[in-house]
Amino acid sequence: MPEMTWPRLLSQRRFPDQQLPLTSAAPVRGAFVQDYDRVVFSSAFRRLQRKTQVMPLPETDFVHTRLTHSLETAVVGRSLGRLAARHLLEADGALAAQLPNLDQDCGDIVAAACLAHDIGNPPFGHSGEDAISSYFASAAAAPYLAGLSAAEVDDLQNFEGNAAGFRILTHTYAAHSTGTAGLGLTYATLGAFTKYPKPSVVVAGALLGGASEKKYGHFQAENARFRHVAAELGLLPKDAAAGFYHRHPLAFLVEAADDLCYRIIDFEDGLKLGLIAPETGLPLLKAMLGDPAGRVGSVQWHDWREELGYVRARLIGKLVGEVATIFARHAPAILRGDYDQPLIKELGCWPDLQQVQRLSVARLYRSRPVLEIEAAGFEVLGGLLDAFLAATFDAAAGHRARKLLDLVPDQFRAVGHQAGASAYEKILLLTDYVAGMTDQNALSLYKTIKGIELPKGF
Repeated sequence: MPEMTWPRLLSQRRFPDQQLPLTSAAPVRGAFVQDYDRVVFSSAFRRLQRKTQVMPLPETDFVHTRLTHSLETAVVGRSLGRLAARHLLEADGALAAQLPNLDQDCGDIVAAACLAHDIGNPPFGHSGEDAISSYFASAAAAPYLAGLSAAEVDDLQNFEGNAAGFRILTHTYAAHSTGTAGLGLTYATLGAFTKYPKPSVVVAGALLGGASEKKYGHFQAENARFRHVAAELGLLPKDAAAGFYHRHPLAFLVEAADDLCYRIIDFEDGLKLGLIAPETGLPLLKAMLGDPAGRVGSVQWHDWREELGYVRARLIGKLVGEVATIFARHAPAILRGDYDQPLIKELGCWPDLQQVQRLSVARLYRSRPVLEIEAAGFEVLGGLLDAFLAATFDAAAGHRARKLLDLVPDQFRAVGHQAGASAYEKILLLTDYVAGMTDQNALSLYKTIKGIELPKGF
């Protein structure tokens, strides 16, 4: 029976075709640490500091943004990767002899993939994805989609931040460039990043119903690129011609790190914002710790907020240990492609995590400030896309079109090495531009082109 192998899954070659250096000297920074650093120094990652995690355009300094969420997820992911791989090494002497640094490498790969996991998310949180999808499903967008394939239309009408992220990591936008390396990450990190190794459309009957099929991970434009990544890593195919594969094993840990952070830390934000009562939320978190009755703490708390931070830290540490054990138990099945479920569903506190999620949805995600600004996001993102697409494709748009296109940086237009772009690729480039904006940048530009507000200084 075919299965994936760890030496191949940990490929240090860099996308698209860079060979390993011909030296035996150990670098100061390993290849996967370099991946982490490349993500940190990318402009797309930097923009996450002003993109919504839960509370759009937050005015308080303790509410998480996409940037702080990504950093915390990377920290949790590093611990998960190292601990899970340590369990594998302890259980398999042959693996330990073959890959003695497996724990270090897995921790670094998962951390880098976690750091990048939201890099493709548009402004205004997950509603930003819905806003882009809704625009392309509207009558206003219909003229621009004429002539596109059904799969290309589906990419746009079901816009996915994960696919946008893979595109950012593998596509070079600079007009003077002839490469397509993106950030030039290792194949291992790109594989771990891809939680959903499938295109938006697959052959009917091919879906098996696993967690990795819930969304899609690359646009049609990147289909060949992902197949190239999968081939290098030896991912097991479901439909290789369609770019449809089983997950890289470490993608399960990336998913778990994200799940733990957004469920617990979003909930913490809800408590601090006063949207979830501390007398309701704090006992729920403490119950998941499973402390024995009568346990006496070593610290006297004078403020529930201080206790909340302590409980959250202990809880994440506890769950990291449990998830790592669950992963190690299922690793053989994962390598065969026989396991495809979220690891956190096997936690003993899963029912409590579901209750945390229900409270977050009811009190935080559906709070009035969130809903109001998310609703505005539909107008802003749809309005920007409509304006730029009309300027690109409407020959009768005239002077206004030229002025609007001058606002779009060259890397998001069909110029330079992208001059031969198809209609689908032109639309995707403009969507990259709008989706890459921060919340504030999108709102400001929308007000400017609509004449609602002039740029500051005028």
